Amino acid sequence: MTPSVPMSPLPPSPAPASTVPGGSVLPWVRAPRRMLVASLAVGVLAEVLLETARWGLGFPLVVAALVGALVWLGGREGWQRARPNAWLLAPLGLVSAFVAVRDSSWLLLLNVVTAAVLLMMLSHFWAAGRVQRLGLIDYVLVFFGSAAQSLLYPPVLVRDSVDVRGLKTHSRLLGALTRGLLLALPVLFVFGVLLESADGIFSSTVGRLLSFNLDVELMVARGLAVAFSACVAAGVLGHALRRRATKELGDAEGASASPRLGFVEALTLIFAVNALFFVFAAFQVSYLFIGDASSPAAGYTFAEYARRGFFELVVVASLTLVLVMALAHWTRRETRMAQTVFRASTSLMVALTLIILASAMRRLSLYEDAFGYTLLRVHTHVFMWALGAVLAWRAVTLWWKPERFAVGAFATALGSVLVLNFLNPEAFIIRHNLERYARTGSLDTEMFYDMSADAVPGLVQAGANLPEEHQWRVAPVLKQHRMRLERRDSFSEWNVSRFLARRALLRTGAWSEPVNP
Repeated sequence: MTPSVPMSPLPPSPAPASTVPGGSVLPWVRAPRRMLVASLAVGVLAEVLLETARWGLGFPLVVAALVGALVWLGGREGWQRARPNAWLLAPLGLVSAFVAVRDSSWLLLLNVVTAAVLLMMLSHFWAAGRVQRLGLIDYVLVFFGSAAQSLLYPPVLVRDSVDVRGLKTHSRLLGALTRGLLLALPVLFVFGVLLESADGIFSSTVGRLLSFNLDVELMVARGLAVAFSACVAAGVLGHALRRRATKELGDAEGASASPRLGFVEALTLIFAVNALFFVFAAFQVSYLFIGDASSPAAGYTFAEYARRGFFELVVVASLTLVLVMALAHWTRRETRMAQTVFRASTSLMVALTLIILASAMRRLSLYEDAFGYTLLRVHTHVFMWALGAVLAWRAVTLWWKPERFAVGAFATALGSVLVLNFLNPEAFIIRHNLERYARTGSLDTEMFYDMSADAVPGLVQAGANLPEEHQWRVAPVLKQHRMRLERRDSFSEWNVSRFLARRALLRTGAWSEPVNP
């Protein structure tokens, strides 16, 4: 006799969505009260840690609390089904932690925006799907779609957590208590006035108890801030733990488009562009990389030659990436030979574009050697390296797994943000511009006044290494930064760069000097 196999219970079917007046359908939420409590807790924590003049340690703590609430609510089911997407937690933790490391306003904005994007991606892929299955446009759709759907969950939690029937059941008792309080208030007022007149000590004690000042505006502002943060947390948690009724982006590989462009037409376009790029690249290699590029081309100044050519070449590289993607998407390749020829010719286009991009980077380097580094130029350098990496990855995916181009571009964008944080652009600018000052005697110190605490340790070290007759260029800048750093950080505002900046100033004795000249 065949032993019977116990059948596993069927998963519970999702509860039907509730229709609200107006015809809109709100989603269904599992364990709404626990989710509401978690959202309110994160909202209160965000109000306490982020309602400060400067962000620091509080931001990664709030992000960690939100992820912790998601793990607590998600349980075993949501985590196991989407474990391949857990790598998103690594860049999320890093960019959040860098809010407590870097003081630059540029990096603060970049890190906060990147953390928001990663939170939306993590929320979308927490229970199912794969990040690597998205197309390039799908990343934008997932972010904005998740943000829009998250708006539906705060009213759902309130609707499902508040027991309206229970309130109706106790409505008589609540009405009786309200009427009793209304009757007691005038009686208490009369008796209180009489007793206060009868005893001076009692009167002074009551006066002290009633002398507190209720800052109504502050309380309302704090309440609204808590409600906003709780709504954000509820949206992230609700969207992550949603019941999936239909297939969503990332659940399956994207369907390939129907090729509409003929192979001969596409190959003609590719060969024409390659010929133009080859001629241009030959000129760039002969002049910028082999010839004498220490001076600009005839009829141009350094600024004109670098700036005029740089932006055009970056646009050309970007448009070439779009062109290669479009051709790979729409070109018909019906035979193995056609596929090989197409891949080889488009790979050549990418290689020539990389030479053009290298030419743009060389022009920018010439400009920086002549005029020094700025924040915009450093950020542009990182962008160009990222663009070059994406182009190289496009060439790789022409031959191997074309559907994985989008996730490589997404990872490159995340890597660029992390590179900027590890590089510390302001300290990089201080170091290289002061080295250039030692060689050329030319230094623009105006930008140093606008930098953050990230630059202070480098300024202190440079001031100590400069000859005494040149230290007057750095001393006023350090005094300005000292005035900004006089106010100490609270626990939630604590930041590594500001801590190191104060310690560097203390070691030099600049902290004990009077601020006013």
